[in-house]
Amino acid sequence: MIASRPLALAVALLLSGCAGTPSGPAAGTPHRPIEINLVALNDFHGNLEPSKYTYTPPGSTQPRTIQAGGIDVLKGALDAFRKDDPDLLFVAAGDLVGASPAVSSMFADEPSIVAMNRMGLVASSLGNHEFDQGPKELLRQQHGGCDSPRPAKACRFAPDFKGAGFTYLAANVVDARTGKNLVPGWRIVDVKGVKVGLIGAVLHDLASVTVASSIKGLAVNDEAASINAVLPAMRAQGAQVFVVLIHEGGFADQPYDKADCDTLHGPIVAITRKLDPAIRLVISGHSHTGYLCKVDGKVVTQADAYGHLLSRIRLRLDPATKAVEDIQVRNVVMAPDAFTPDPGLAAYLADVRAQSRAVLAKPVARIAASIARREAPSGESALGDVIADAAVAATRDQGVQIGFMNPGGIRKDLEAGAGGVVTFGQAQAVLPFGNTLVVMDLTGAQLRRVLEQQWDRPASSEPSILAVSGSLAYDWDGTQPPGRRVAGVKVDGAPLDDNKTYRVVANNFLAEGGDNIPMFASGTRRVETGLRDLDTLIAYLQKHPELGATSLAAPQRIHKVR
Repeated sequence: MIASRPLALAVALLLSGCAGTPSGPAAGTPHRPIEINLVALNDFHGNLEPSKYTYTPPGSTQPRTIQAGGIDVLKGALDAFRKDDPDLLFVAAGDLVGASPAVSSMFADEPSIVAMNRMGLVASSLGNHEFDQGPKELLRQQHGGCDSPRPAKACRFAPDFKGAGFTYLAANVVDARTGKNLVPGWRIVDVKGVKVGLIGAVLHDLASVTVASSIKGLAVNDEAASINAVLPAMRAQGAQVFVVLIHEGGFADQPYDKADCDTLHGPIVAITRKLDPAIRLVISGHSHTGYLCKVDGKVVTQADAYGHLLSRIRLRLDPATKAVEDIQVRNVVMAPDAFTPDPGLAAYLADVRAQSRAVLAKPVARIAASIARREAPSGESALGDVIADAAVAATRDQGVQIGFMNPGGIRKDLEAGAGGVVTFGQAQAVLPFGNTLVVMDLTGAQLRRVLEQQWDRPASSEPSILAVSGSLAYDWDGTQPPGRRVAGVKVDGAPLDDNKTYRVVANNFLAEGGDNIPMFASGTRRVETGLRDLDTLIAYLQKHPELGATSLAAPQRIHKVR
């Protein structure tokens, strides 16, 4: 009997080798591919609570609007995904904080950092909004502590803020004097015996979307060159697979869930094409769009914004060489009924709400109806009109005639509740940055240049039309050559005089040349008023209860000729 065991074992092994499908190697053999799973998030912006998301479900032609996201649902989804693979990597592509709803921003976004820690986030690229309060606050959010440039908010939710348990990465942000990185450029994580290299970067044109004083002393280098430059050091540390987390993006003309989409356009395309061939996966952000595209054989993903989607990414690797053989991607909607909310984060969210409720629920104004930020074809919006008018009203005693507001700073519609009541939380959701107003002189010729610079968009051929106060009106024709797109400019009904000086107000972001409008930085007789744009909006709403009675059915200030 003992002598027959080797023969029986050999027969059993032979039979087991014949079992199963002949198309692939048997389970447990050395040739079975290694699977690395990632889940990606971008542009969370402190959205602890679910928010409105409109999408067209697969197989349907009818758009659906739901309240998607929320930290308890996100954690519930991650828990479900981890049942499939406990070793999955949860990563992000920047703007986790900043431009946040009041429930997060009133506590210096510390609850959002804590929520990401509890979800098991491993790493995130820096985004432009991580710089909103400057490098000191960015590093405090990474490392913890209470020494903050906004002491009225820091450590107010809990007295012992410990900082991010994940690593912020940016290979292309360095101290302009020393050349040293502000945060690490990369990190290597061991997953199933594979060393996965995560590389971070933020958009090169950071200065156009950040207050200039917040990045003073920093140099932001080319994204692709900076990413490629770190690969030798990462290989020396054993990195076998490379994943880019980058806060820059694009737009696709295909659905959020269309795998291998081929219509991606925008700055991320040129960046991806310059990346080393060893990089097969690029997780992007910034453009608040859902897509799963391919660029020169590389997979490029983005998961919309605010936690509406999570990107599920599966890498299949050759077990011998660790080369990436295949990448499969899905964008999953974080619908409230799709996943069991995590009870721990549900309780944490309830605690945050309880501490913020008294402030957020305080009525601050009463208006006729909600006011939308949706733009007319001319670029004008009803809410933009109101914000620009409010800035002028607040600074009229300083001789201000014209007000401007950047559309990207208007984050949500101004929602009014029962009886037209607007709460502080609803108003703050519109203008969450805490920007202040700056008054300056511009000549008529400079004003004309401001309007023309609306087309100076490095990443897009489309203009970004500024909201203007009711004192300014003009026509624009996008078919005309640069310098001749704007015509018929009038101030208080009179033609713009190139030689006349006008008193202008804008928020400090625009005033420092943000949003690719550098002419604002040339303004003279500048006054930093210290007035917060949110406060001036609330004051204006209080004085104008008729607002919102009608929508912007037709352009009133800005007219698009063609």
